[in-house]
Amino acid sequence: MKIPQPQKNQKWSVNDLKKVTQLILSGALVFGMFPFTGNTSQAAVASFKDVPTSHWAKASIDAAVAKGYFKGYSDGTFKPGATVTRAEFAALLARVAKGTPETEQANVFQDLTGHWSEAEVNRAVSFGFLKASDYPNGFKPGTALTREEMAKWLSSGLAAQNEDYKQALKDTENTLVPVAEFYKGGLKKAAYPYVSVVLGTGLMGGYPDGTFGPGKTTTRAEAAVILSRYEQVQESKATSYSDLNEMREVGLTGTNLTSATPYVYGLKAGTNIVNSFDKVKEKPVQLRNNLGVATLHQMIVVDALSKTDINNLYGKMFIDKDYSYPVLNDYYTVFIELSVTPSGDNLKNLTFSQAIADKLTPGNNFSSGTVGKYGIVNLPERDFITSGFFKKGVTRKFWMMTMLNRKHGGPAGSNGKTIVIGEDIASFHLPIKF
Repeated sequence: MKIPQPQKNQKWSVNDLKKVTQLILSGALVFGMFPFTGNTSQAAVASFKDVPTSHWAKASIDAAVAKGYFKGYSDGTFKPGATVTRAEFAALLARVAKGTPETEQANVFQDLTGHWSEAEVNRAVSFGFLKASDYPNGFKPGTALTREEMAKWLSSGLAAQNEDYKQALKDTENTLVPVAEFYKGGLKKAAYPYVSVVLGTGLMGGYPDGTFGPGKTTTRAEAAVILSRYEQVQESKATSYSDLNEMREVGLTGTNLTSATPYVYGLKAGTNIVNSFDKVKEKPVQLRNNLGVATLHQMIVVDALSKTDINNLYGKMFIDKDYSYPVLNDYYTVFIELSVTPSGDNLKNLTFSQAIADKLTPGNNFSSGTVGKYGIVNLPERDFITSGFFKKGVTRKFWMMTMLNRKHGGPAGSNGKTIVIGEDIASFHLPIKF
């Protein structure tokens, strides 16, 4: 059947348009069966019968199809809920990537020889999205792609084309990843940087229950949305994402202090040495009256104006509607993670708060709905005196709560904090306003 062509200065009729649409649908290539050969600037957008106007991903699906990244099925469907395979997502990334790789890869995987995706998977390897060494037993193109793999591929592609994203992966190797699997288990340490980059840039998100779902798969609709986001992120600087900046600072120093607040560090007297938080983290300090030894690990600042108005990444891990303290507008809420090993059986929750105050910083117990959600161990709020939380010789790692002033004050340090562990100091304050 011949496709009707408009004459000069003549518009297509409705019937002509219907004929063209029918031909497009009847001849549509099933995604994943043939390599991409279309013109991304002129690809037609079909109206898929299983993607109604009300579908949550319709705009992204239409855009991806228009650019030639996706194709529909011959029966007029898009199958938005179908699972994306390794071969399919590698092909999608090869299509969306900007620029030209310096060296095209050929025959990377033996089990792809003659497969429809061979050229595009090789191209995805050339762009740095994935490595052959990650699949020593073959690529297995029909295998459903996991979210952990997707995070790694997306982050690796960004790092391959931009040095700052490459540095972001290094910076977040030891960060606190704000997903439930971080404390509950299920997120490998090797995945920390990749998950951090996709979370920090908004390429991927977690689920309402706080999990990331590393082993879960992704649908075609979700992939279309992620591709739309990747187009934007690959054109942006890593430093333009505040969430990623927080995770990078935590990974490097143990705190998000300077990325989440206006606070600045002081200098060691008579020097240009910055008294930053990393100077005191992971260093043991003796508690008052030799009650035990404490080690400071992390300090997370939450910029919240209420229990529901939280303005930075890490707040969702600690504060929700069930948070046990009022959120005060004049203060940042601060959560500190530390380990304590009691030297005897006389360290109680109440005596710990007194014993730590002049050594590190005063800390309070707290509770919230997020504690169970994210698997956080917190200094117990109930049975504060006799909870049995501390036991002789048993190291407990937990979080406690304190606050930082939001308001500017007088001289540097008058509204700040100083933590001293031996000769090591972390001091920070709000800049003086003149």
